[in-house]
Amino acid sequence: MVARTVAERLFADGSLGASFFCSKDLKDHCDLKLIFPTLAFQLALQYPGFRRQFVPIIQSNPDIVHASLRAQMEKFLVEPLRSADISTVIVIDALDECRDEGLESTILPVLGQLVSEIPGVKFFITSRPEMHITAGLCDPLLQSLTDVFVLHDVESHTVNNYIRCFFKRELSELTQRHSGIEGWPTDEHLDSFCRGAAGFFGYAVAVVNFIERKFQDPLDLLHMITESPERAIREGESGFKAYTGLEPLYMSVLQASFRRNGAEDDDMVRPILSAVALATTPLSLSAIATLLRFPRDQVLVFLKSIQSLLILPEDPDHPVQPFHKSFPDFITDPTCCTDLRFFISPDCHIRLALCCLELMDKLLKKNICSIPGNTLNSEVGDLSRKIEECGIRGALVDRGTSTSSWRNARPRM
Repeated sequence: MVARTVAERLFADGSLGASFFCSKDLKDHCDLKLIFPTLAFQLALQYPGFRRQFVPIIQSNPDIVHASLRAQMEKFLVEPLRSADISTVIVIDALDECRDEGLESTILPVLGQLVSEIPGVKFFITSRPEMHITAGLCDPLLQSLTDVFVLHDVESHTVNNYIRCFFKRELSELTQRHSGIEGWPTDEHLDSFCRGAAGFFGYAVAVVNFIERKFQDPLDLLHMITESPERAIREGESGFKAYTGLEPLYMSVLQASFRRNGAEDDDMVRPILSAVALATTPLSLSAIATLLRFPRDQVLVFLKSIQSLLILPEDPDHPVQPFHKSFPDFITDPTCCTDLRFFISPDCHIRLALCCLELMDKLLKKNICSIPGNTLNSEVGDLSRKIEECGIRGALVDRGTSTSSWRNARPRM
């Protein structure tokens, strides 16, 4: 949505040179080697100077379409753009949607190597923070040339304002297409929708699509969504779920991340997903590893593999959180998360609780910080350090134990 809006505005003021919108659901939109030829074709249509340089290159070497990405960029973009001396913007949306077995990131080093040769051209690229994309952006050649803008770092009030504008525009247009509706949506409706969205545009799109698709009695539909959304969604009374339309995305990311279907992966998938989805207070990577008695490096690899669904801080002691509450809602709903490898059932609460009790039983002791008796907290100069050292980050847990704690967690009678 962001890239399309940017492309539309650039097109309106004549600054858009070309665009490519990746989509894993469309064959011609998920092939990485079609990006540069498509961009070149659009540039040739847009700029006569580019076309004069580009056509001879293709005529003399038609097999360039099968060449490496670097050779493609040199011939399709760099040479014609440099000779034509064009200033323009190129948009590439959803780079992570390309299906080349993890090769999506290879386009980023190529850009890093060659983009400085066409200084009049700016690239606007969007992607979910998949592990290979993040690694590609860390390429030294690209880092000095790139400004990375992370959407979930935008201040919440700014995001909410945009979502409110989206709701107001879409629902107002909806009412104009149906007679007999006045004063809708109200400010109260918009407030309720924005609270439900919690900063996530996917929710906003789902609400609009739901009302548009089932537009029979709009006031009844509004009541279903706004009166008591948590109860209605939980009990299935409204027929609306916040993650409607996101189910294929969530499922495809999970299945692609754990496509090996190995027993080792299965032993870790549900425990770690449970720790992320069910914890009332978000847990850090370190805390998850300690709680479940998994090696921290394995937990890191696991979380990075589904990084597009999470806010995963670089600091392992900062909390890991879903991008939006719709993801926990999805993996805890058996009617939507039909792959049992990822479904978080109610018994997962019990298992997490048992892991907590086991950890407490092992680590807690009287006067855990070894503070001398009859001593006031104010009299302990390094109290904060002692608390830190004796806390969960410093817990001496057997890192070699990978899955036994979770598998063997059972209520003790």
